[in-house]
Amino acid sequence: MNRPYRPARAWLTTAMLFLLVAINFIDKVVLGLVAAPLMKELSLSPAQYGLLAGSFFFLFAVTGVAGGFLANRWPTRWLLLAMAVIWALVQLPIAFGSSLATLIACRVLLGAGEGPAQPIAIHACYKWFPDARRNLPVSVFQQGGVFGMVVAGIAVPWIDAVWGWRTNFVVLAVLGFAWAVLWLAFGREGPLDAHTAATASAARDDRGREAGTLAPAQRVAYRVLLTDRTVVSIIALHFAAFLSLALVLTWLPAYLSEGLGFAPRQAGAVFAAVLLTSAPVSLVLSGWSQRMMARGVASRIARGAFVCGCLGAGGLLLIATSVCDCGQTVKVVLIALAIATTPIIYSLGPAMIAQVTPPAQRGAALAIEYSIAWIAGIVAPPAVGWMIRAAHNNVAVGFEQGLLLTGALLVVLAVVGLKVLNPERSLERLSRHVAV
Repeated sequence: MNRPYRPARAWLTTAMLFLLVAINFIDKVVLGLVAAPLMKELSLSPAQYGLLAGSFFFLFAVTGVAGGFLANRWPTRWLLLAMAVIWALVQLPIAFGSSLATLIACRVLLGAGEGPAQPIAIHACYKWFPDARRNLPVSVFQQGGVFGMVVAGIAVPWIDAVWGWRTNFVVLAVLGFAWAVLWLAFGREGPLDAHTAATASAARDDRGREAGTLAPAQRVAYRVLLTDRTVVSIIALHFAAFLSLALVLTWLPAYLSEGLGFAPRQAGAVFAAVLLTSAPVSLVLSGWSQRMMARGVASRIARGAFVCGCLGAGGLLLIATSVCDCGQTVKVVLIALAIATTPIIYSLGPAMIAQVTPPAQRGAALAIEYSIAWIAGIVAPPAVGWMIRAAHNNVAVGFEQGLLLTGALLVVLAVVGLKVLNPERSLERLSRHVAV
């Protein structure tokens, strides 16, 4: 049967989501890039700054889950538009606020608005691409995060030097409103879920399954879905990967300048270079996994074992960074390689979640998975701040302790995941618990 896969429109949507994710990650990383002048002007200690950085995630998980359930019922086009407008609005008080309480309140609201962004964007993308084609487009639009952080790494220190750190938040407000206008003009809802729902009855077998997936009209109790071994393993791996991302976003610029001795602008350039190396690696890895799927390799291998191998390698690199007695260049290279291997979970993890979840529940399932994993964003920044304080405000020692713990967790979870990650087995198990 000819399915309504429209490549041109699908990739246009991917391009728009790329820009959205770029803005999303600039929002996240900007605080780390203005950490030094912000802490100096507001007289913040490392622990206070860690609290401010972590505040972005205080409501992140709650609104992420809520947004996922809304995405089960409301068009993703309008949900994404509303989120972009909220992001833009809450940047303005940050630009003019002077107290720690004001900044924390604004970052909490910003995090609440951005909580559902990634899972709803993935859900929107999946409405344009069939399962076998989903690895690469998600990886492509998520490179918007790398692009945004690279742009931020170059532009934010320059804006700070010329106009002051507060101007960055005005710029972010303008970017958010501009994207909202573009999305209103070009954003559309993908047709694949509706088409699948309309034709599912012709393709089901006597147990109600369609072509190796759960039928759109079927539902699985969330208690059953969220306790599946594959789903639990993906959430755990995602959590560990987000720990490393949260460390990079909030503390790597300070580590480069205060720990490794780079000048502020040089630290911003190095930060951008570290992030830039991850883009081609992530795309190659996602494309490799998708080609394996196209050749008929089981998802257990092409997605599950593949992602575990990448995250395990990233964990070993983080451990090496923290324990090796080497120069600044080697440490930067090790961090760059680690950051290049761990983001594969951001595309393959959701693909496996979608593989075992009915389309009618996909938005909520993705949001729950993302929101639990993003709790790492609450934990990591203040934890490293406390480690730095315990090390007598030595940024290098505290940050590298955080890398060591994160790397060890990645390695352990990757080894466990090799044994338990099996989407095909999970799909078979969950299909016995469906309810139309």
